[in-house]
Amino acid sequence: MLNTRRLTFIAILGALSFVLMFFSFPIIPGADFLKVELSVLPVLLGLFLMDVKAAYQILILRTVLKLLLNNHGVNDVIGLPMNIVALGLFVTCFAVFARRRQSTKSLLLAGGIGTLSLTAAMLFLNYVYAMPLYATFANFDIAKHIGTSTYLVGMVLPFNLVQGALFTLATVIILLPHKRLFRRIMDDAQ
Repeated sequence: MLNTRRLTFIAILGALSFVLMFFSFPIIPGADFLKVELSVLPVLLGLFLMDVKAAYQILILRTVLKLLLNNHGVNDVIGLPMNIVALGLFVTCFAVFARRRQSTKSLLLAGGIGTLSLTAAMLFLNYVYAMPLYATFANFDIAKHIGTSTYLVGMVLPFNLVQGALFTLATVIILLPHKRLFRRIMDDAQ
């Protein structure tokens, strides 16, 4: 693929991923601040159309756009680095387990491992990174107001498991029926 076309695809998918960040919804009652948004789908599309490097570039581009154009202060400054790590792990699982052979079984396997990876990462990062930073910079001590175990086990854990399952389901629904179309797009681009 020509470098100009590659950069164009990355820019388009990065912009689409950024736009998808505006459409979010809560899934855990009592934790309205934990919202699912499907901005990972263009990142995964970039992985399957190009490569893992392009997927990471799309992920970084949508994050930079979010920080520059739609920053919500301390929540984004604390949350987006964690989001990059978690989604980076999720995408890496798809790169390792499903990129070469895009079958339902390989996509579900990659999604399952990716979901467990992103959930473990978010549990760890919330405990060692987000909770102390929110207490320091947002003057909101999660351990005191909600409780550490209630927050991590009752909110973060189920949220990320459901979120990963939704990401996996959406990827299977979008990728498998349109696999030939995506291949044709990439063949035409070369």
